[in-house]
Amino acid sequence: MYDRNSFTLIISLMLIAAFLFTALGIYASSAGNESKGIPTSARSAVLYEPETQNFLFLKNADNKMPMASTTKIMTALVALENCETSDLVRVDDSAIGIEGSSAYIRQGEVLTVEELLYALLLQSANDAAVALAFYVGGDVESFASMMNARTEEIGASNTHFTNPHGLDDDEHYTTARDLALITAEALKNDTFKKITSTYKKSFFSEGRSRTYVNHNKLLKRYDGCIGVKTGFTQHSGRCLVSAAERDGLTFISVTLDAPDDWNDHASLFNMGYDTLEKITLAKSGEFVYKIPLIEGRKDSILVSNTDSAAIILDKGEHNVEKYVKLVRLAVAPIKEGEILGEIIYTVDGQEAARVNLTSAESVLKKEKSGFFQRFFSIFDK
Repeated sequence: MYDRNSFTLIISLMLIAAFLFTALGIYASSAGNESKGIPTSARSAVLYEPETQNFLFLKNADNKMPMASTTKIMTALVALENCETSDLVRVDDSAIGIEGSSAYIRQGEVLTVEELLYALLLQSANDAAVALAFYVGGDVESFASMMNARTEEIGASNTHFTNPHGLDDDEHYTTARDLALITAEALKNDTFKKITSTYKKSFFSEGRSRTYVNHNKLLKRYDGCIGVKTGFTQHSGRCLVSAAERDGLTFISVTLDAPDDWNDHASLFNMGYDTLEKITLAKSGEFVYKIPLIEGRKDSILVSNTDSAAIILDKGEHNVEKYVKLVRLAVAPIKEGEILGEIIYTVDGQEAARVNLTSAESVLKKEKSGFFQRFFSIFDK
């Protein structure tokens, strides 16, 4: 048992420790592994910069959770990679009357894959999701297997799909981290990117006009927003995946079960653009050098950089230096595009990038002439 003085000392130390932990911000947060001190309403969230594959913000990023209609990011990607947007789809009867958001497709109606994708990603139409699943995979189960196979290729190891629309299922789940990786892959597809960044799109087919309006309010609220997908069920709560492009930088934000998702995403994007910047090191064709050429039909050859180079850095002052390495002379023959040097860039003393310097043209070797050719060439002059 503790005596009175010992007990008083223990209580005093506990109070001091509690004060210090609170003052210094050293406390166990129920939010999980939240970074950078940005508050979010989400149970799970990430901010991802896909070019450097850097996660700037993580909050319960690997918790497996339902994702509602953000599922349709993968639905669209699998469809785009396995058919043409001009393909005509006779809607399977199984797609009619699916619960939730709908494009109100009619039985036996024929629509293009393009229209179904706009209905899927703007209107969040569950009937369009099933119609695409039957057209591409033959049925929902087979299409879900295709979605899971593609997910494994991307490296989203904590995701599993059972359907193309995101209606609740215990075996249908993802994580905020995985959803960012899936979205980064989808945004490499130009058609996907074009659709998700569209606010409104109208189609006229079979005597019927439809207009699909994007549910993503960030398209109008946040400068540079290019999509991507909203989602909601009673079980999942509000889910949102968004992307923004500005100043050469792309960020992907994911929140799962976030009551204040619009503001969460704006705050996360602001953090990204306040933290990082993209610096152009070299523009294509910016550097041109002349190299002496021997045994060629020309005395010299031009080399240049056909590739550009840029680097993403934390904002602030950096010491960026350039070192040019070139051969002192070249020997013909030279082929166009042949590497004859390079430019090495360092940032704060560390190598950051290399750009090849290549021949701007092909130069043949000079033909050797015999005595009689040289003799008669005198009379040709």
